[in-house]
Amino acid sequence: MNIQVSPSPIPNSNAVSLTSMLDRDDYLTGLLNQVTATKTEGWLQELRQSAANWVRHSIIPTTREEEWRFTDLSSLRKVQFNVEAGNFASLEFDILPEAANSRLVFVNGVFAPELSAVSDLPSGIVVSNLAALSAVEQQAVQQYLAQAEGAQEVFTALNTAGISDAAVVWVKKNVVVETPIHLVFISVVGETATISQPRCLVVAESGSQVSLVEDYTNRRGTEEGVYLTNAVTEIWVGDNAEVSHTRVEQEGAEAFHIGKTAIAQARDSRYTCHAITLGAKLSRHNLEILQTGEQTQTTLNGLTIISGKQLSDTHSAIALNYPHGTSDQLHKCIVGDRAHAVFNGKVFVPKLAQLTNASQLNRNLLLSSKARVDTKPQLEITADNVKCAHGATVSQLEDDEIFYLQSRGIDENDARKLLINAFAAEVINQIPIPSLREILLNTVNNLKSLTNE
Repeated sequence: MNIQVSPSPIPNSNAVSLTSMLDRDDYLTGLLNQVTATKTEGWLQELRQSAANWVRHSIIPTTREEEWRFTDLSSLRKVQFNVEAGNFASLEFDILPEAANSRLVFVNGVFAPELSAVSDLPSGIVVSNLAALSAVEQQAVQQYLAQAEGAQEVFTALNTAGISDAAVVWVKKNVVVETPIHLVFISVVGETATISQPRCLVVAESGSQVSLVEDYTNRRGTEEGVYLTNAVTEIWVGDNAEVSHTRVEQEGAEAFHIGKTAIAQARDSRYTCHAITLGAKLSRHNLEILQTGEQTQTTLNGLTIISGKQLSDTHSAIALNYPHGTSDQLHKCIVGDRAHAVFNGKVFVPKLAQLTNASQLNRNLLLSSKARVDTKPQLEITADNVKCAHGATVSQLEDDEIFYLQSRGIDENDARKLLINAFAAEVINQIPIPSLREILLNTVNNLKSLTNE
């Protein structure tokens, strides 16, 4: 392997002191007991136990913490969540033609072989659930699973404590995969509020190329219900490897979604992320990039579209630790009604990272006088030979632009919709999968609530 792995930041069970074993947060302990009810064996159970020990001396974040200042989880604490097996019957989801035979589907965190298809894959790539891997393959996975930076964050550790299966994508050295990989995570609401914890591991060895779509949705055609999705994805990009990653969150209107994406980029690697957030009552996405070698390229495109009383929080952190790194981030928010969007983006450029080129821009479009956005782009630079810039804008639809379109025979509602679509299209059109672009553009076009005050 050409990817360097650092020791796991989660302490092992022997290293945890007696005081840290105390349950500091009763609600968090209740969640932990739910997700750890199913036992595993061997190295996976040891990994889970280590994470569980960490969770037991943690607490659910509050608005008193700077990183959660604008995201109040008190509504989450009012719900008792239970683990419930997935119902595979009559499930509907968008099948991408480009990935019709390269798809893994999980329902409530449980692998659904009936809905999955992995028959159209070249040699040199493994696309499988963790439980189906051979002993040799699991030994290789052990080097990477839960080894990314930030594994001690409370929701990440909670996910690790409950791992029983995971989606695994492993691309061998110098293998170029033309077919995109579609990872689908469906939540089915039961009689009570449910919690599911999807887990993804992606390893792209040196010189390889792969494109993947990570899709979070709920069962269609059923009554909305309350559920929690706590998802973690780790992506290891080897020397001179390239990963194109599209993440789409379309959870139900009453859902809670907390996601973590951790990426490690080795020398000369290229990583692109298109993060689209459309659903959930409350959503939070932590996107963390760690540069582990020189001359990496990182491109982050984000789009959040919310209305009603939705709250969507995006926190990103890019650690450019080596010279000649390049990062380019654009995150857009379209906020209607009484919705609340949060963006906090950090770029770290220490002294060693000379000749770094980093840019970060957050653009926000407010469609209502009661819509709200809190934006905080940040640069922390100690290197003295860099080119870095950051900024944020907050605006509304311009009356003269609407009037211009109306003067061309377009009614006001269609004019507003046309301007909103143009704002969103800048990000959506960067997605490399045509069918997914079309689906998302149609979704934006059909969001009627965005065109009303």
